[in-house]
Amino acid sequence: MTNHLKNYRADHKTQNGVTLMGLIVVSALLVVVALIGMKVVPAYMEFLSVKKVLSAMKQEPLGEMSVKDIRQSFDKRASVAYISVVKGSDLIIEKNGTDTVVGVDYQVIKPLAGNISVLIDFSTQDNVK
Repeated sequence: MTNHLKNYRADHKTQNGVTLMGLIVVSALLVVVALIGMKVVPAYMEFLSVKKVLSAMKQEPLGEMSVKDIRQSFDKRASVAYISVVKGSDLIIEKNGTDTVVGVDYQVIKPLAGNISVLIDFSTQDNVK
């Protein structure tokens, strides 16, 4: 029996698993990724709302509307969707006969910590006939 215990101890001299330092490093990395995600994800969610509003505007006869009316329509829909980063005056509207292209290009700067920030460029457009 004692011989069996000696062999067991000899085989398991090296420990397997995560060290405390390894756990701290991995935890710190996860915290940093989570903090960046909490700052950046709302900007992407708002961008998806902007895209949804532009897509919903396809239901309106934009080819017959003036540029001012298109901007007002976007502002009304944006206020319902809680969009604050883009206004109707920021829209890029191009009319070519019966085709109307409505798009928007904008940037969002999210501060992370101290003087470190993230700059995100967003761009989308929808063709409307």
